[in-house]
Amino acid sequence: PEETVTSSFASFIYAVRPEHLSKTVRHRSKRMILDSIGVGLVGSTTPVFDIALQYCRLYSLVAVSSVYGKPGVKLSPTLAAFTNGVATHSMDFDDTWHPATHPSGAVLPALLAASQMLPPGTKPNGMDFLLAFNVGLEVQGRLMHFSSEAHNIPKRFHPPSVVGTLGSAAATAKLLSLSAAQCTHALGIAASLAGAPMANAATQAKPLHIGNATRLGFEAALLAARGMEANPLILDDIPGCSGFSVFYGAYQPKPLSAPSDHHEFLLEKQDIAFKRFPAHLGMHWVVDAALSVRNLFINYAGSFSPSLIRTIVLKIPVSKYINRPFPSSEHQARHSFQFNACTALLDGEVGLGSFAESSIQRQELRELLDKVVVEHPEDNVANFDKMYGEVALLLHSGDVLTGKCDTFYGHWRKPLSKESLLKKFRSNASHVLPEEKIETIITLVDDLENLSDSSQL
Repeated sequence: PEETVTSSFASFIYAVRPEHLSKTVRHRSKRMILDSIGVGLVGSTTPVFDIALQYCRLYSLVAVSSVYGKPGVKLSPTLAAFTNGVATHSMDFDDTWHPATHPSGAVLPALLAASQMLPPGTKPNGMDFLLAFNVGLEVQGRLMHFSSEAHNIPKRFHPPSVVGTLGSAAATAKLLSLSAAQCTHALGIAASLAGAPMANAATQAKPLHIGNATRLGFEAALLAARGMEANPLILDDIPGCSGFSVFYGAYQPKPLSAPSDHHEFLLEKQDIAFKRFPAHLGMHWVVDAALSVRNLFINYAGSFSPSLIRTIVLKIPVSKYINRPFPSSEHQARHSFQFNACTALLDGEVGLGSFAESSIQRQELRELLDKVVVEHPEDNVANFDKMYGEVALLLHSGDVLTGKCDTFYGHWRKPLSKESLLKKFRSNASHVLPEEKIETIITLVDDLENLSDSSQL
C-alpha cells in the first residue's frame, strides 16, 4: 500500500534502533531524564501532587509502579504515570523545547511505570529505555513542526496535552515492542485522548495536562497492544475530515523518513531549555533582565532602594495568560511577568521560596507591582526562539536604567553547564531523598546505556 504520513511514523517507531542514536542525542536526552526526575521529586512535595495521589490510590488495584517522593507507595502503571506526570509539572519547573512544549514530563513517567510493569525476564535494558525516550521526543518535535501556529507561545491548546500524548504513546509502543500496525493504532487512539485548553494555565489543573498526556498515551499503547484499532490516517491532512489537524491551523504534515545510519534526530539539531527556577519559561527572560538592571541600580545608588523608582517598564511579548499584574496564588505567580520581574528586583533572585504565599503577599512586593507598566514592542514576538525581556527603571531623578535579555542562562542557545544541572538536580531531589540515593540516580542515568534492567531506575 502507498505510504502515508501516519504509516511513516509508525514504521519509524517500529524500525528505529539504538545505533541510530548519536552521542550528542544520548548525552542531551540523559540530561533531560536526570532533570525531569529531579523536578518530579521536588514536585512530589506540592499540594496538587497530593490531590492527584489521593485520587489514584482509590483505583490502584495492581500496584507495581513507583511514585515520586513516596517510598513504599506503588500504583497501577498508568496511574503511577499520571501521578508522576502531575509531579513533574506541578511547579512548572520542567524542561521546554522549541516549538513550545514540555517534552520529558509527557514521556518519562510512562516509561518508568512501564518498565516496572513488565515481568522479570522481559524488562527493557537501559539502551532500550533511552531509545524509547528519544522516540517520544522525536514524535513530539515532528508533530510540532507541522504547523506554523505551534512555533509561537500557544493560544488554544496546551502543547504537551496534544503532542505529549502522542509522544507518550509512541515511546511506550516502542518500549513494549509493538508492531508497525499497532504503532499506527496507538497514535490514532492517542489523538482521541489528547488536548487541553490554555485557559487552565496558572491553575492547579495545568499539571494535569502533563499527567494526562503521559498516562493517556501509555493507555493508547496498551489498548493498541490488545487489538484496538483507530484511523490509520490520523496524522495525514485529509480534506473534509480532521485528524490531528484539529489541534492546529496551517497543518502541513510530512512523512518521517525511515531510520538509517544518517538519520538525524531533532534533539541533535535543537537542544533543550532547562529552567533555573520554577516558573513559566517566559519568566526567565524578564528575571535575567531584572537582575541585570538591579546590578546597575546598586552601582548607581549603593543599594536597592525602591523609593527611588518612579516607574518599572516591562517590554514583553503579547501573551495574555502570562501577563498578570497582581497574581494572588502560587500558580498565577509562576505565570506573571510582573511578579517575577519585581521579585528579582526586590530579592536579587527567584527560587522555590519565591512562590510561597508569604512571599507573594509581601507589602514591599505589592508596592513594586504598583509601579509596573507593560509595553509590547512590535519586534518582541511570543516565540521562545525570538523573544526578549527588557526591564527599565525610571527614577524620580529623571535617570533611566535598563536591563535586557535575549538569551537567558539555561536556554538552548546558552545551555546549563554540567555543574549547574547537577546542582539543580541535587537541590530538587534532596527534598525527598537521602544523599546516597541521589548520587545513585546520577550514576544510573549517566551510565544508562549499560544498565541491564531499566526498572532499577
